[in-house]
Amino acid sequence: MATTLHLAQQPEADALLSRSPLAALVGMLLDQQIPMEWAFSGPWTIAQRMGRDDLDAGEIAAFDPEAFSELLSQKPAVHRYPGSMAKRVQQLCQYLVEHYDGDAGAVWRDVSDGRELLARLNELPGFGKQKAQIFLALLGKQLGVTPEGWREAAGAYGERDSHRSVADITGPESLDKVRAFKQEQKRAAKEAKAAKGS
Repeated sequence: MATTLHLAQQPEADALLSRSPLAALVGMLLDQQIPMEWAFSGPWTIAQRMGRDDLDAGEIAAFDPEAFSELLSQKPAVHRYPGSMAKRVQQLCQYLVEHYDGDAGAVWRDVSDGRELLARLNELPGFGKQKAQIFLALLGKQLGVTPEGWREAAGAYGERDSHRSVADITGPESLDKVRAFKQEQKRAAKEAKAAKGS
């Protein structure tokens, strides 16, 4: 992974996301109900609190659940819901240990096509269809993981020159565009709901 991601908007955190497949997956897992930069800074914060330069799936999977929850809860907390997210991060790491020998990059390393990659991502704990498609688009657009049919498998998130998700963020300007797109989506959803109610 040679590209530098700019999702945490913080050099050390972004460098970790760029070099560590596990950190990228954990950041994606944390990316809900909190600002994106907060979510994608999470892996770096977790690594620092564990006294490490990188995350290790085996180490996190075996960590005492209460102690791990405490680690994510320390101020500033890694997430708005540190307890439940600690559990999810551990479940993800346990799954990776069980199915991929703890090697997060193996999830996408030898896939035959985009559909298989989407299916693998979908099987990860905490990854629903939308999260799996966004991460697939991130892999394809920024990290050079482009199996045949990856754009189709990523759905709308795979579209060229779109600004729908973290997959499209390469710096502050694109971050603003993605934020604007999300706000527009929320507004449209609110209007549709209001129209239904009237």
